Amino acid sequence: MKCYEIIEKLESLSPAAFAEDWDNIGLLAGRRDREVGTVYIALDATDDVIEEAVRLGADMLLTHHPLIFKKLNRVNTDDFIGRRVYQLIRNDISYFAMHTNFDVMGMADAAADELALKNREVLNVTFEDDISKEGCGRVGTLRERMSVADLAELVKQKFHVPNVRVFGDLGDIVEVAAVMPGSGGSFIKDAINAGADVMITGDIDHHEGIDAVAQGLTVIDAGHYGIEKLFIPYMEEFIRRELPGLKVFKADTKEPFVVI
Repeated sequence: MKCYEIIEKLESLSPAAFAEDWDNIGLLAGRRDREVGTVYIALDATDDVIEEAVRLGADMLLTHHPLIFKKLNRVNTDDFIGRRVYQLIRNDISYFAMHTNFDVMGMADAAADELALKNREVLNVTFEDDISKEGCGRVGTLRERMSVADLAELVKQKFHVPNVRVFGDLGDIVEVAAVMPGSGGSFIKDAINAGADVMITGDIDHHEGIDAVAQGLTVIDAGHYGIEKLFIPYMEEFIRRELPGLKVFKADTKEPFVVI
C-alpha cells in the first residue's frame, strides 16, 4: 500500500482542517509514494523510537507529537532534530504526525470514554458549523458522584499511570468533570465556565493549580504523557481495523521520567 493511501485513511479519522494554525502536522519527512508494509506507532519521534523503527524495518513512522515543530534552517547531524530527520530519510521511512487534529477528532473523546463521561460537550470549541461543534477536551458527568480521592484512583487505573498530582481537597465530592489530554493549564477557565467540579489534565504548574482551587476547581494532573499515550493503542486498533494488510508495531509505554 502506498503511503499516500494510508494518509488518506488517517485523515478520514482526523482531518488536517481541524489542526491549529500554529501546528505542524502531516507528512514531515520521506516519500508520499513510498510502498508501506509496516507501520511503527509512538507518541514522540525520539532517538529510541527511530532506532527501533529502523531495527524493525518499518516503512512508516506515525506519531502524535511532531518531530519538526520550529523552523529548520538546515538538516544535518550537528543538531539532534536534524540527526533524527537524517535517520528517517536515510532509512527511507516516511514520517507522519497527527497532533492537534487528533486532539480534536480522536483524543478528546477517547479520554472521555475512559472516564465514562455522560452528557459530554466540547470543552474548548475550535470549530463550529450548523451541524456540530468540535474542539479540544470534553466536559461531562461522571458515572457517579465520588470523592476526589476515589476519582484520582480511577484516573490512575484508567490511564495506567503510577501516580497523579491533586490540587484540591481529597474529601470533596465531585460530579462534573472536564478532561483535557496534554497540557491543560490554559484551559482552566474553560473548565470553570463549563461548571466542572474537577479537571483531569497534565502539566499543571504551582500557580495554575492553586489558582484553580481558589476558583472552585479541583485539578488532577495525570501528566502530559500519562493521558496522551492513549494515542498509541487507539491508532494501533484503527490501523488493524481499517488497514488490515499492514503490519503494526508500537512503542512500549514508558513514562519519560521517574519520581524518586
